[in-house]
Amino acid sequence: MKRRTLDMIFSAGGIAVAILLVLLGFVFKTNADFADSYVHDQLAEQKISFTAAEFLSDEEKTSNCLIENAGTPLDSGKKAECYANDYIGMHLKGIGGGETYATIGAIQTKAKTALADATAANASNVAELKADLDKITGQRETMFKGETLRGLLLTSYGFSIFGEKAALAGMLSFLGALVMLLASIAGFIHAFSSKGEKKLI
Repeated sequence: MKRRTLDMIFSAGGIAVAILLVLLGFVFKTNADFADSYVHDQLAEQKISFTAAEFLSDEEKTSNCLIENAGTPLDSGKKAECYANDYIGMHLKGIGGGETYATIGAIQTKAKTALADATAANASNVAELKADLDKITGQRETMFKGETLRGLLLTSYGFSIFGEKAALAGMLSFLGALVMLLASIAGFIHAFSSKGEKKLI
């Protein structure tokens, strides 16, 4: 096989690879654009906004992202992560005293049992035990709602990360296509600028 022929084969192959990388780049970019717009639109529909800076509590002011996003709408994956962890998560710790929806369940069951036993014994502290149970039940319901919303927002954040990864993969694909195209052009130039054709095999 002659050197010029080999250069032509490799250069043509490079062009084919470049075309494939461009196509992959467009696929990744399309997916990235979809993820970005979908997350934005779905979050924007909820009409959630961060608390304005002047209304943040001292505890909330310890969060950099709550300060940075103060007064702005929650409309991106990164903002969803901030709101879920630094706002909802912070308040859930205060409401549950460090407990979660799952762990408060055991406390609630214990309170129900204590109330039932006191009621059966016609004890004098029935009203007090009922008030305790109502408080625990209210805490658990609030924890359920808060943890559910937090989970949904973190899912949106995770989806946005996939979009970012797709955007990066698309950029790398386009860059790879450019490298292959330049290499192929160099190969064609070398093939046609050679004075003589050396036989390699």
